[in-house]
Amino acid sequence: MNAAPPHYPDFANPDLLEKIPLAARTILDVGCGHGALGAAYLRRNPIARVLGVDRDEAAIAQAAGRLTEAFCGDVEQTPMPFAVRGEIDCIIYGDVLDQLADPWKLLAEHAKHLSPQGCVLVCMPNVEHWSFAGRLLTGNFDYEEIGLFDRAHLRWFTARTMGRALAAAGLELCDLTPRPFPTEQAERFVAAMAPGLKILGVDPAEYLNRAAPLQFIWRARKSVVDRIEISATMLAPQGGVSDVRVVEPLRALQTDSAMITRIGEEAALAPGLTDIPRIAVLHRPVLTGPGGIARLRALLDKGYVLVSEFDDHPSFMEDRGVDLAGLLSFRAVHAVQTSTPVLAEALRAQNPEVVMFPNAIFELPPVHNFTTPEHLTLFFGAINRGADWAPLMPAINEVARAVGERLRFHVMHDRAFFDALETPAKKFEEMGDYAAYLKALGSADIAFMPLADTMFNRAKSDLKFIEAGAARVAALASDVVYAGVIQDGKNGLIFRNPMELRAGLLRMLAYPDATRRLGEAARTYVAAERMLAYQTAARAAWYRSLWARRDALTEALRQRVPELFA
Repeated sequence: MNAAPPHYPDFANPDLLEKIPLAARTILDVGCGHGALGAAYLRRNPIARVLGVDRDEAAIAQAAGRLTEAFCGDVEQTPMPFAVRGEIDCIIYGDVLDQLADPWKLLAEHAKHLSPQGCVLVCMPNVEHWSFAGRLLTGNFDYEEIGLFDRAHLRWFTARTMGRALAAAGLELCDLTPRPFPTEQAERFVAAMAPGLKILGVDPAEYLNRAAPLQFIWRARKSVVDRIEISATMLAPQGGVSDVRVVEPLRALQTDSAMITRIGEEAALAPGLTDIPRIAVLHRPVLTGPGGIARLRALLDKGYVLVSEFDDHPSFMEDRGVDLAGLLSFRAVHAVQTSTPVLAEALRAQNPEVVMFPNAIFELPPVHNFTTPEHLTLFFGAINRGADWAPLMPAINEVARAVGERLRFHVMHDRAFFDALETPAKKFEEMGDYAAYLKALGSADIAFMPLADTMFNRAKSDLKFIEAGAARVAALASDVVYAGVIQDGKNGLIFRNPMELRAGLLRMLAYPDATRRLGEAARTYVAAERMLAYQTAARAAWYRSLWARRDALTEALRQRVPELFA
């Protein structure tokens, strides 16, 4: 079998990982090596069943501790060593098929075990890569100790021949993607070879397309599924709201080969394929008056079903001078998606087609906190929370004075909060991108989450808690919003007033092991309940249902906003 030799790196192919269906229930990784790819996937979908097979005993010993099940053996002799009954959602061959005696036979056998919507992912070297031709021309096509030319390779495939192999196994090719590698050397090689290529009747530009990719990833399905395109706009990134509500959900959807996703400027949105269903998701749009009508009409003319994505109470726009009576953002679209029951109820008054997708985590990060029990770090990184934290600052400073260096602060974005802290044990950082925010959060031990009891705050989501919980950071949170998800004393601490905040913070500092356990319980909750993987299928189904009901939804839209169709 192919099994990666033990001297191969313990590495998860990131391009392959991005194509594993996020909603998969059962996955088979053929040639799993040490199990790095499956382990990386389980951080995205912790409840999946990930099966690994490899013939290297040392590699499988490590994979067994990472995957759901692992088998050591020759996959050609034992094609299916696991108890499955046509339920595998994805079979992965990462640099494997080219090392088998009969890869065509194995593909056909494994295809029988796919679920009706199951898929196959294949990654392997492209024998048409320019370096292969270069080795042949210079007489240096020799085997190496490791790498693309090691002795384990028994077969070589081009993009076309692997496509034919998949078809022969009864699979439908969905797409073919080159892995991203530098192309400068390929371009120089093809330019030098251009005269000879022309003599052979080969177009140099076409040859470059074949010769530049070092590896391809093929994606094929057991059955054909109608494609659907989801296009979205996005606000300028700030504090992760665009990432959580737009970028990561579309990233999740595109792991399904039937979903085509893109993010762009509203004016630039245009269907990539004109004959397939298409949805336009507008992120937090502020649409008013003739200008708003013109923007929406332009998208309707392109054949889109229109969805408004909103995760804040619309009252905040009124505070900024927007006349809510003339607001088109909710009633002048086919449907609305939001993040909390309170918001769904408020928005349903303007549009009956409202769906709630709670904020969720794309991937559980590695944990990096609770490394210094002699002191704990409290993280605060919120936007526009001055009115929420100001009444609590005296209690925080009282604790800081009492414990000294045992409590440190890491503040992101809110300079006023940082300046109000009466302690030298503090660090300030400007708000960066979402990755920087999550890194800063994950290095802390306690996350401070204050929300005063206002109508606007009651509609907020519990995103701060699940972000902290995913990183094993213990939550110290207000009862507003967070009492609905935090079990006080089990997966976080709740406070209702400054006195309870003071007591809770002192308790966390006095018992750091117990504080760590709060963070661990929160991470367990997120892994079990709040992963984006668990709602991806529902998102896809809702978008498809919108397209299926587009005539009725458009007629309802015409009744609500007749001027949109004037």
